[in-house]
Amino acid sequence: MAAPGSARRPLLLLLLGLLHCASSVFVVKNSNGTACIMANFSAAFSVNYDSRSGSKNVTFDLPSDAEMLNSSSCGKENTSDPSLVIGFGKEHMLTLKFTRNATRYSVQLMSFVYNLSDTHLFPNASSNETKTVESITDIRADIDKKYRCVSGTQVHMSNVTVTLRDATIQAYLSNSSFSRGETRCEQDGPSPTTAPPAPPSPSPSPMPESPSVNKYSVNGTNGTCLLASMGLQLNLTYERKDNTAHSCPAGSIVQGCCPSRHAEQCGPWSLKTFTWPPIEDKTVTKLLNINPNKTLATGSCGTHLVTLELRDEGGTVLLFQFGMNASSSRFFLQGIQLNTTLPDARDPTFKASNNSLRALQATVGNSYRCNAEERVRVTKALSVNIFKVWVQAFKVDGDQFGSVEECLLDENNMLIPIAVGGALAGLVLIVLIAYLVGRKRSHAGYQTI
Repeated sequence: MAAPGSARRPLLLLLLGLLHCASSVFVVKNSNGTACIMANFSAAFSVNYDSRSGSKNVTFDLPSDAEMLNSSSCGKENTSDPSLVIGFGKEHMLTLKFTRNATRYSVQLMSFVYNLSDTHLFPNASSNETKTVESITDIRADIDKKYRCVSGTQVHMSNVTVTLRDATIQAYLSNSSFSRGETRCEQDGPSPTTAPPAPPSPSPSPMPESPSVNKYSVNGTNGTCLLASMGLQLNLTYERKDNTAHSCPAGSIVQGCCPSRHAEQCGPWSLKTFTWPPIEDKTVTKLLNINPNKTLATGSCGTHLVTLELRDEGGTVLLFQFGMNASSSRFFLQGIQLNTTLPDARDPTFKASNNSLRALQATVGNSYRCNAEERVRVTKALSVNIFKVWVQAFKVDGDQFGSVEECLLDENNMLIPIAVGGALAGLVLIVLIAYLVGRKRSHAGYQTI
């Protein structure tokens, strides 16, 4: 016969596990007691830090005793935006900063402050510093709707990855409670059962001039960790705001959902089936040059990650992340993130990111150079065109580039004139030999008297 407490032990362990992964609810209120932000989620953190025995990666969850700090705010109109600040442990802080336009709101920036002196989370850390990392996010929803994402939402911030699970988040609330309507994240969307139709060919826009080449550098405590000279151009594909989709799916049963131009076919809250007419394509492609004279360049130096952030006067943020393969001692462009505003787009807030790139590669201590234009594809909607790039990351000697490793495009361009020159030289040699042979044969028919 089992002991009296043995039957309860699995249930107790299950409950402890649920408490460990339980979601936390945070509510930010203004001075009148009206809620402006509500958030319900669980969070997991993955942090890479330097320990006395080398680089180390730790993972931990947002604890159940995490609390909203007084620095959280509903913001002030035209001066500041609302923000949610969550504190836990030894001075660790997770911050979500919101912004909005006429139709949507978003977590424009997520930042994480962590204290390496916390030996529980960061054992054997090589320093006791407090670090801060931040990144733009893809967390956004329609005004008066909540953001809902059951799947994990990952935000990569330099050497830190934050994963939000089972998240329900809403800012700019109208009645101090979550709205019924919701905007679901892309991760929760159903997988298509049939191949989607081929996307329409985007309408080309006028070609701008080549961007100006500028020199950028990032310095850390141990000196320069990034030196780059390049011209940058953004290649964006999006839908113009006059490309309004039908409010009812084609061929579906519609309840209280009718465009005004079809009002004669269905009254309010009626049930009808319609086949909507096709909509004119308004997809456009735009090329935007990064103007270095109107751009602020900042960055950070890490053991395994170097970042360069370019922020222009209009609020566009372009972030480059350079990683390093320790086994091969090579650096490479690992990630690109873009956050900008397109006034003529259906969704004015344009965001794109890719953290699995392998471009601009060279041996650590050397530099990578390419005079030819290189196009780095970030997403289907974004490519970055890089002109006359010369870059070196991690190990930089002062303000000078190291030994050059040429790109394959330049090597191929050099082979063409060499091949043409060789062919011409061969042709001249053949003509010369033919001339000498012909001349010798013409003398062979005469005898000396």
